[in-house]
Amino acid sequence: MMEHQDIRPDQVIGPLGEPLTIDDLPPPSTRRWVVRRKAEVVAAVTGGLLTVDEVLERYDLTLEEFASWQRAVDRSGMQGLRVTRIQHYRDLYERQLKY
Repeated sequence: MMEHQDIRPDQVIGPLGEPLTIDDLPPPSTRRWVVRRKAEVVAAVTGGLLTVDEVLERYDLTLEEFASWQRAVDRSGMQGLRVTRIQHYRDLYERQLKY
């Protein structure tokens, strides 16, 4: 019988199509979250490079904040992460759900 092992990839595909490793991720001290950095962290979790719990601890984020990044990427790609566009995409998504 095989035991469950924590197997993680050495790299994943980043938001711009480039290889992304742990060393390429934003530093844990990051406080200014630009679109690219948010997208890299979401890609790291999606690809299995980090777990959600590791991201929350590493970057001192709330689950709600990280989940909003994931939803934004799922709905609208990297553009959905732009702070000035979040409400626009949220409204657009809600309108699409009505039809």
